[in-house]
Amino acid sequence: GTGLLRPASPPSVSERTLPSGLRVQAARRAGVPVVELRLRIPWGGTQGGDLARAVLLAESILSGTRSHDRVAFASALQALGGSLTASATVERLTIGGSALSANLEDFLALVAAILTAPAYTAGEVERDRDRLRERLAVAASQPDRQARNALLHRLYAGHPYSRELPEPDEVARVDAVAVADLHDREVEPSGALLALVGDLDPETALERVERALSGWLAGGDEQPPVPAGVTPPSVTPSGPLLLVDRPGSVQTSVRLGGAAVPRTHPGYPALKLANLLFGGYFSSRLVANLRERRGYTYSPRSGIEHAVAASTLVISADIATEVTAAGLLEIGYELGRMATLPVEAGELEAARRYAIGSLLLSTASQSGLASMLLTLGTAGLDVTFLRDHPLALAEVSTEDVLTAAREHLAPARLTTVLLGEAGRIADQVSALAPVDSR
Repeated sequence: GTGLLRPASPPSVSERTLPSGLRVQAARRAGVPVVELRLRIPWGGTQGGDLARAVLLAESILSGTRSHDRVAFASALQALGGSLTASATVERLTIGGSALSANLEDFLALVAAILTAPAYTAGEVERDRDRLRERLAVAASQPDRQARNALLHRLYAGHPYSRELPEPDEVARVDAVAVADLHDREVEPSGALLALVGDLDPETALERVERALSGWLAGGDEQPPVPAGVTPPSVTPSGPLLLVDRPGSVQTSVRLGGAAVPRTHPGYPALKLANLLFGGYFSSRLVANLRERRGYTYSPRSGIEHAVAASTLVISADIATEVTAAGLLEIGYELGRMATLPVEAGELEAARRYAIGSLLLSTASQSGLASMLLTLGTAGLDVTFLRDHPLALAEVSTEDVLTAAREHLAPARLTTVLLGEAGRIADQVSALAPVDSR
């Protein structure tokens, strides 16, 4: 039974929407005298303008304000026991960090300064651009990144989701004026979400945010309350297996992908458990077969990735070149078993306990809860998910898991990409599936 899996009451979260359209959430989680901040700003209808500008903006936004150069800004942050980071995807800009709770007011003032008066001086943006280009060039040479790019392009060809990072030469063409222009047009409070979690009084924290960010207003045209964002892609499954040649590679990066469902979908709890059972945790079938029984790979895994307009199931394994086809056969076998045979009750129970326990653990810390509030808010959910999702997991039957697996884990529903030495693996794998070589 699942009697031991009673979920804890969700934490109390105070919320208010400011006149600017910014949603603010605050939750008290004492213990450490720190406040965690997470801010997510969706790009409007432009899908990030272009990816190169969006990523360079995230790289440069913390490089100073009109009243603090880079060194002064970093020193002011450090003096508050604070830190900040920024990142961007095709959908949004995310700013995160923390500071000592006694310094919350001054910390919010620094956050307000980068939102309303960022510097983007030519010299600083050029330095950030050069560093970013180097990092992108290194990333582009890594087999994991190459395999992932090939899979996303195969799944989402022609859609913004087909690319996670810009090319180094695209970044090279972006200057400080273009970055500042993107900030002016898109870094707006309407539709954005700010979460604060830590040693704070929630109502006082909301007041402080409202005061600190009163100057952060929409730019020219009023944005709709929910930005247009990325249009839903159509995922076309299967087709021939794609083989991308990587000469001299000692292992093959095997990636499979297909459509999943969002956290709001009634079938999500069953799919989450089906994914865990297949390859989502250490006790999964994929690990037991490929790692423990066969010794083909060290860390095979599968996971569900959520974007605003689509969720994707991604399966990954890096397999020694000489056993590529054998490894692919075992992956197909385990997928086929999930999609055609019911799992055992005890196996399901173990995955259910893991899913509920890991959700509780992920929100036990201040930073974990802050990140979770942002994740839920982006998905159109709220903190009651932390109570309702475990209850939904507790209700999932072996039949529900089989239905979810048949829908999402059946080999016929997945697209396969291999990155490796084509000359050594093409003949092996062509015995299993038609091969499209690049």
